[in-house]
Amino acid sequence: MKMNEFRLTVDSKSVNEAFARVVVSAFVSPLDPTLEEIADLKTAVSEAVTNCIVHAYKNTYGKIFISGSIDDNHIVKIVIRDKGCGISDIDKAMTPLFTTGEGDRAGLGFTVMESFCDKIKVRSKQDKGTTVTLSKKIEGKVKW
Repeated sequence: MKMNEFRLTVDSKSVNEAFARVVVSAFVSPLDPTLEEIADLKTAVSEAVTNCIVHAYKNTYGKIFISGSIDDNHIVKIVIRDKGCGISDIDKAMTPLFTTGEGDRAGLGFTVMESFCDKIKVRSKQDKGTTVTLSKKIEGKVKW
């Protein structure tokens, strides 16, 4: 059963990556998470939103749809969705060091998300967009 949820839509601008991090950390704060749990979620969200900005909407702008929920088992699910170019080969995209970006892109975004979350699910359709679902159990106590 969901205890709380939110929905947020932002433009695919780099300034909104930091905004998404703050929203997610504020959203989970009633669970009394540890600093490490907050940092893990913020880092994973940052990577997912950055992927939307850099890859999904490369050379253009679009919308990033972010939603979150907390269930009664303290499982936090954050869903980051775009309507960008999509990923043609998800397995290849999730391989460490693989990148379609230029320059300083390390190709570790999905690897980072996987290391900081309990579960990650990626769905994508070419020219339709990508949805990344991040799940993490927070061990703290509910304060509401």
